[in-house]
Parts: sequence; C-alpha cells; structure tokens
Amino acid sequence: MTGRPPGRALRRAALTGRVAWGALLLVAPGALLRPVGPATPAALATLRVLGARHLVQAAVTVRRPAPGTFLAGAAVDAVHALSTLALAAVDRRQRHAALADTAVAAVWAVLGATTARHEEVS
Repeated sequence: MTGRPPGRALRRAALTGRVAWGALLLVAPGALLRPVGPATPAALATLRVLGARHLVQAAVTVRRPAPGTFLAGAAVDAVHALSTLALAAVDRRQRHAALADTAVAAVWAVLGATTARHEEVS
C-alpha cells in the first residue's frame, strides 16, 4: 500500500486512463476502428472528436475533481453509451463498431460513478 486513500488512487487512474484514451482516439483512430468496423473518413473524424471530448472532460475534472464533476462525466458517458447502442440497433454496417463503443462508454460511466462515490467517502 502507498498510504494514499483509495479514492485518490482511483481518481488518478481514471484521469490518466481518460487522457490516454482521448489521446489514442485523436492520434490513431484507424488502429482502434479497423478491428470492429470500416474506417471511413466520417468514422475516423467521429473518433477524433470523441478523443477531444475525452481530453476536455479530463481537463474539466482535473480543474475540479469533486464528486459532482465525476458524476456529471459519468452521465455524459452513459448518454454516449445509450446513443451508440441506438446506432447499433439501426445501422447494420456500423453495428460492431457501435457495440464496441457502447461497451467502452459504459465502462467509463461506471468508472466515473465509482470514482464519484469514492470521492464522497474520501
């Protein structure tokens, strides 16, 4: 153990992970997209925008690392998961990519909500 409260370690892991994920979406969207769907120009641009959103969300959270900020981010991620689930239901061509993105967004939502809960306790 490092002696740090678990909430602080979770916060650091969540923020570091979000920055890394956002950067990866910005610089290598094709590498992430190819295994799950067609790397169309629109899909690549969408992933880059999503990467920028993750970086902005991380910056806002670093500036104000309060439970409410993590909870708001979790809500954004949950809405994202629901929207990509809807996309998977209506677009067969994008189904695999949309379901993969749904899973990732759902993980971010759970991580954000869990971090908010630990922030309240810490």
